[in-house]
Amino acid sequence: MKQYSEACEQNKEPILTVLRRTFATARHVLEIGSGTGQHAVYFARHLPQLRWQTSDLEENHASINAWLQEAALGNTIQPCLLDVSAPAWTENTPERSYDGVFSANTTHIMDWQAVQEMFSGIGRLLEANARFCLYGPFNYHGDYTSESNRRFDIWLKDRHPASGIRHFEALDELASSSNMKLETDYEMPVNNRLLVWKKHR
Repeated sequence: MKQYSEACEQNKEPILTVLRRTFATARHVLEIGSGTGQHAVYFARHLPQLRWQTSDLEENHASINAWLQEAALGNTIQPCLLDVSAPAWTENTPERSYDGVFSANTTHIMDWQAVQEMFSGIGRLLEANARFCLYGPFNYHGDYTSESNRRFDIWLKDRHPASGIRHFEALDELASSSNMKLETDYEMPVNNRLLVWKKHR
């Protein structure tokens, strides 16, 4: 069944503006956590030079496929089953390497172990000089960037105690451990950010 996310609708254009620059030379991008499938269709339509590999847990595949089938784009790829909480999750990706990885609003709904596994796997999948783009809300210097993010974090933890808005510094440390260096930290609407790391070897 085709699902719809208002958040995807609202943030797709600001994200696309960044991806046009960040993935200008990329050709094969893996999206981790494609969700409804809206982002995949929108970005693939506006970035026709890319092959956009969708992925998610099986429960989201029906919606992703519905969006892909309706759009009928030649550069989107059916979702692969991906659970980054598994240490060997990269073995389930169709390719062994990508020159771009994108993920939106994922780290705050995962537990910390899954976040660690995701960064470690991305470090293995990314080609040298390729980029990982991560969109979402993040804390800085141990504090929230807004009152709305504080309320959102409380809601997340009430729903699942192991989830929550992640600290930028902790994420950047994971990236560094996987041979990725922060390239740009973009300010986005509604107290979100888009972090771009570059694989340096």
